[in-house]
Amino acid sequence: MPDSMRGVRLADWGLLVTRSAAFLLECLHRAGMRDVVAVEPAAGGLAALAGIAARRDAAPVFVKAFADAPDDDIFAAEAEGLAVLREPGGMATPEVITADRELLVLSVLRPRPRSETFWEQFAHELARLHLSTIGPRFGWHRDNWLGRRRQVNTWHDDGFAFFAEYRLLRWLTEPRVEAALDAGDRAALERLCHRLPELLPERPACLTHGDLWAQNIMSTPEGTPAVIDPAVSYMWAEVDLAHVWSTAPPPEAQRFFAAYAELTGLDDGWQARMPIIQLRQHLAVLAQFDDDWGAADHIRATLAPFRTPA
Repeated sequence: MPDSMRGVRLADWGLLVTRSAAFLLECLHRAGMRDVVAVEPAAGGLAALAGIAARRDAAPVFVKAFADAPDDDIFAAEAEGLAVLREPGGMATPEVITADRELLVLSVLRPRPRSETFWEQFAHELARLHLSTIGPRFGWHRDNWLGRRRQVNTWHDDGFAFFAEYRLLRWLTEPRVEAALDAGDRAALERLCHRLPELLPERPACLTHGDLWAQNIMSTPEGTPAVIDPAVSYMWAEVDLAHVWSTAPPPEAQRFFAAYAELTGLDDGWQARMPIIQLRQHLAVLAQFDDDWGAADHIRATLAPFRTPA
């Protein structure tokens, strides 16, 4: 049972699994994939229903759908993100088989191996993505999605202003965030945003995955690193680094951080910046889920130095 369903009775969980499989199967049949004979729900996702679909005369596929999709373009935006990470980004991603308003169908990846070599290879691939795609502006040509919430990507010349407005302050109007953070927390976030140019080094924009927590790093059938579930934009490279750093990477991932720092020339202070940059993801989690997995506590701890004017 995934963490998101803890506390649900076993009988209720079984009913949810059955309904999820039936719903995904119905979506696939409506999309013309009549050779799908069964769907095995997949654990791990937080926003959408997902599963592995067995087919009568073809290889299995991965399918994802929403019972109530937040917008018609959500899967088109995700498919585009996978495509741009693959080319020009040079990263492995699943093949997009179908992407329409109702569902996303992808080729099947494998769980990543427990290997330092795998993580070192991933460091090389992520460094190549970030170093080879440097651009003059922050944003993206369209909005896309982070979970069930729209990610605003309006182009901006100033990375600090872009990060403050579209990655931090934009979450303050979300109902769950309003309920969890008090006036002092919100004022502290505004002070932090005002001071971003002195808290973070100036960095160029580059293509970023945008939702690079450990669950979104997988393996191709050949054993090389692959990524899923992007929320791409041109942003600071450390947005991706902070996400890996802050989402309980396994012990074998330590080589990833050392290799990435060496390949990209990171200064010795990069670890101290991670809580500030990861505020964006903690706010997004707080906005979307009843169980915030400690996000509110992380937010308050990071904002503590900014609760009084400097």
